[in-house]
Amino acid sequence: MADSAGRKMAAPLLFLNLIMYLIVIGFASWAINRFINGNNHPSLGGNGATSFFLTFALFASVVGVVSKFAGSNHLRAWRSDSLAAAASSSIIAWALTALAFGFACKEISIGGWRGWRLRIVEAFIIILTFTQLLYVLLIHAGMYSSKYGPGYRDADYGMTGGDPAVHKGTRAVPGSVVV
Repeated sequence: MADSAGRKMAAPLLFLNLIMYLIVIGFASWAINRFINGNNHPSLGGNGATSFFLTFALFASVVGVVSKFAGSNHLRAWRSDSLAAAASSSIIAWALTALAFGFACKEISIGGWRGWRLRIVEAFIIILTFTQLLYVLLIHAGMYSSKYGPGYRDADYGMTGGDPAVHKGTRAVPGSVVV
């Protein structure tokens, strides 16, 4: 398929989200390690919501990084059959990021002193919630118009002329029997 507007916009956003998710993994894993070890590091701080926030931030970031692998495969192929994996994994990553966003808001509203590393994780989760939502909307834009990308119903893929014996994407070798 030709390059479309959705593909041109989704590729940099995918890369940006991947880098941000990796940064969140680094800082959140450092902070949760300090919590587990019982170290009261000056850059940590926190309140009652911190352990829940860090757990869901780490979980959302790992799922987000994995969803970017499916997304990069979809951007390379840019077909409706690769859209399913990219769309489903990105929606799950966005849902978990939105859950971590809720815990970040709760942690901020409770107040108390939080270290700079914890504030970075909060800020990145808040930003990732909106950039991941934008990414999900961009890869689903093909459902509304083919100029934005592949939709779930590509008319040119797998058309066999009504013959149910011919499978999608396969060609029968002359003289062979397909069972």
